Amino acid sequence: MKQQVFFILVLLVFYTSCSKGSKQGGSEATYSDTIRYAAGFTVKHYPSYREVEVRDPWDSTRILQRYLLVDRNKDIPENLPEGTIVRVPLKRLAVYSSVHCSILEQLKVANEVVGVCEPQYIDSPVVQKGIKEGSVTDLGEATAPNVEKMIDINVEVILVSPFENAGYGPAEKLGLPIIECADYMEATPLGRAEWIRFIALFFDKEEEADKIFRETESAYLDIRKLAASVEKRPTVLSEKKFGASWFVPAGQSYMAVLFADAGASYSFADLDGAGSTPLSFETVLDKAIHADYWLVKYNLAEEMDYQALKTEYTPYSSFDAFKNKTIYTCNTGKVPYYEEFPMHPDYLLKDLVWVFHPELLPNYKPRYFRKMIE
Repeated sequence: MKQQVFFILVLLVFYTSCSKGSKQGGSEATYSDTIRYAAGFTVKHYPSYREVEVRDPWDSTRILQRYLLVDRNKDIPENLPEGTIVRVPLKRLAVYSSVHCSILEQLKVANEVVGVCEPQYIDSPVVQKGIKEGSVTDLGEATAPNVEKMIDINVEVILVSPFENAGYGPAEKLGLPIIECADYMEATPLGRAEWIRFIALFFDKEEEADKIFRETESAYLDIRKLAASVEKRPTVLSEKKFGASWFVPAGQSYMAVLFADAGASYSFADLDGAGSTPLSFETVLDKAIHADYWLVKYNLAEEMDYQALKTEYTPYSSFDAFKNKTIYTCNTGKVPYYEEFPMHPDYLLKDLVWVFHPELLPNYKPRYFRKMIE
């Protein structure tokens, strides 16, 4: 009798466990994605949904967002954890950033974009065609998008880059999912590039994203290996003054990593932080006056030369790189620098190796940078 009771109890426990596990939104993940370089997001797969968490890049103890991805053709599972429910694959997107438009183009889902901010900075052929034909709406400035237009064009999801202690104003009141892509806060180039896998999750394009990322990773590691054996590592300064401040990449930023991987010694490698840091001109001059190379980006109709740079701000001529004519420039108005390099850091790394160690890449034609016109 005791044995019969025991077996009945065992069977009850078994069937109860099976019943709980088979409910939509079961409590245990079937598996988690392996994220190799990116520190900003994690992915867990459950029987009826996927859980994607974005870490707060300014406070490692917090989760910035938890997204619960549910097939748009199926019912929403019961007993879901707390988070933002997102029906996937995404449709009718508003996109604030040219970088993310470029990613959507690579994943072949840019046709789902119905509204963008600051279209003059977007190079995506699909998006630009949509703007001309009227299927993509100009939503104005990214800092203050036109919410009324979002309602008019029936936006379902908003894709943004988050900033510390900054909200999304009236857009938050629409009640739409806001997908926060914190890729630019990653500390390594491949970490940022891996965010193509994050965006792909919302379109069921994981396989395509993995292929793109693996190719990027392989190319990047090959170029890094090529530069690893250099004996001399020239010093480098980047950017120029903007208003009263000179924003330089901090020592733990992905740009600092790129300089190191390209065989250079970055002048501000000891500066704390992973983003950009505003410094006074005097501070930059004191630290980097003797830098071997200076990399300058600008967006102009005409190419910048040494005279134009000096006319812009006379003290620029105090740097050794100005005197020695070792400034290299990138006109972002004429090349897709910002659209490409975040997801393809191998492109930029190859340019940087060409600048610092041209002997390693004979006959290479640079993609973004060129020697400044004298």
